[in-house]
Amino acid sequence: MKTEKEVRQLARRVRLAAFDVDGVLTDGRLILGDNGEEFKSFFTQDGQGLVMLLKAGFEVAIITGRQSNIVVQRMRELGIDHVYQGCNDKLAIFEKILDDTGLKADQAVYMGDDLPDLPVIRYAGLGITVADAHEFVCRHVDYRTKQPGGKGAVREVCDLLLDAHGLLDGIYEEYLNKS
Repeated sequence: MKTEKEVRQLARRVRLAAFDVDGVLTDGRLILGDNGEEFKSFFTQDGQGLVMLLKAGFEVAIITGRQSNIVVQRMRELGIDHVYQGCNDKLAIFEKILDDTGLKADQAVYMGDDLPDLPVIRYAGLGITVADAHEFVCRHVDYRTKQPGGKGAVREVCDLLLDAHGLLDGIYEEYLNKS
């Protein structure tokens, strides 16, 4: 893992933030109903962080191996356009997003929690995992969050990126001035 100073330096280059869903934006549990419905629990502060990134001009992408209508619905609510589900090759999708946005790998962060995320974590300019990620994945990241997946880890990364770009205090000020 990198030092905090090294992570901040890498974060200053980031213009694209890409995230896995299960285990990152959720706690990783899959709750299935009798009729095959799938339920996921999203942490609202993570969603607020993603909205702040979008508002600050970052590209935000979702790359997940599963297919779920609730993911489409939640990402639409947040205003995220780059949503890729059912991905067996997350790295190929990540490269497509880079190509579509005109960005380079060193301008991107990817956050995942398990083995299917590892190729993207290692390719991105900044590879991040959650506090409760699989231990093997943790050995190959630049940064491991203090918060677990689905419980503030994404917000932690959003705040880190915004702070590294000198934008976080201004966002806080906006909310203070709304009262």
